[in-house]
Amino acid sequence: QVHLVESGGGLVQPGGSLRLSCAASGYTLDAYAIGWFRQAPGKEREGVSWLSLDDGKTYYADSVKGRFTVSRDNAKNTVYLQMNGLKPEDTAVYYCATTKITIATMSSFLYDYWGQGTQVTVSS
Repeated sequence: QVHLVESGGGLVQPGGSLRLSCAASGYTLDAYAIGWFRQAPGKEREGVSWLSLDDGKTYYADSVKGRFTVSRDNAKNTVYLQMNGLKPEDTAVYYCATTKITIATMSSFLYDYWGQGTQVTVSS
């Protein structure tokens, strides 16, 4: 059983930055990768980023490429999503999740455990 807790969301002005955290506990060694997703009101869940816990490979959706960076701190069992240059369209609830799939994937049904989400609002 893997338990994930996201934090770091909030209200930020356009162009601002936030760093989201995904703290993992439980049998994390079974998880191959961590994915970040977001869901805006009235929209489908969207894959944002993927990080392999095995070799550090990453993937970013085109909508966030060059602005978002995913990283990890093994000692803290935590994965981060640094978000710079935030835009109003980045407003959503952000989730982290684990998957045992060995290639980059943003198909949410392939993810096993999910956090509760953290709200990010970009507005002036």
